[in-house]
Amino acid sequence: MRDCSLLVLLCLSAAVCLAQSSVTSEARQKQEIERIRELVDAGALPRVRLEEAERQLEDLRDRQVLDRVLYGGLTVEELTEEQADEMVAAARRRLERQEKAYKQALELVEAGARARASVEPLLEELNFRRETLRLAEERAGLFRELAAQAANEKEVEEQSAAAPVAIAERYDGNGIFNESQLRKIEAAFRKKFDRPLPISARGTTAVHRALGFDHRNRVDVALNPDQPEGAWLRQYLEAAKIPYFAFRAAVAGKATAPHIHIGLPSGRLRASD
Repeated sequence: MRDCSLLVLLCLSAAVCLAQSSVTSEARQKQEIERIRELVDAGALPRVRLEEAERQLEDLRDRQVLDRVLYGGLTVEELTEEQADEMVAAARRRLERQEKAYKQALELVEAGARARASVEPLLEELNFRRETLRLAEERAGLFRELAAQAANEKEVEEQSAAAPVAIAERYDGNGIFNESQLRKIEAAFRKKFDRPLPISARGTTAVHRALGFDHRNRVDVALNPDQPEGAWLRQYLEAAKIPYFAFRAAVAGKATAPHIHIGLPSGRLRASD
């Protein structure tokens, strides 16, 4: 227990140091830009040097966004829509800057003004930024899927009496669902399909809070209820008398987000929550 506490403290310390380092780097970059601007105004440096320094500062700020949102330990469940959009935009801008830098370097190589071997690091960075954008878009896609699922649940909760059976199917069971049951479900699913249960929302997420939805003690699973894995899960839940909602598609024209909500229907968050 003592070792775990020490490890947590070390991780927190490292995170604080990283954040402080980023702030220091940005402050130094701003100081450098002011120094270069003075030299440009005095005619001692070409304006292209100032433009490059400003691009480097923009790139640093976008990297800080990715360090915080994509690589900083935030889970999809903790993301907000603003953060998801900001993350993808930052990754895309960094890729575009690197593509431009790589293209310019190749032009210099073709003109004989630069060695071909010198552009290899630029190509490696370009590939890294492409992969970063792919990861950012993948995470943003998962967030949008979670948001669509939450919106579906909200719609059905508000219009449960009128919800078509073809879209949402409700099973009340014995009205009980807890963490112990979830662990058993996960173990049984892994044994049956040799992969983890694809949980998309465990408890109340940032999306649910934004919708004013109390999702505590509920779990969303990203499975189509009519596909083999979804049909198996529904049968398992009914055999164990665990309540669930099966969403086959979107409600009221929203983006498609079939999934299975395990637990009782979500309620409204109170001001005290």
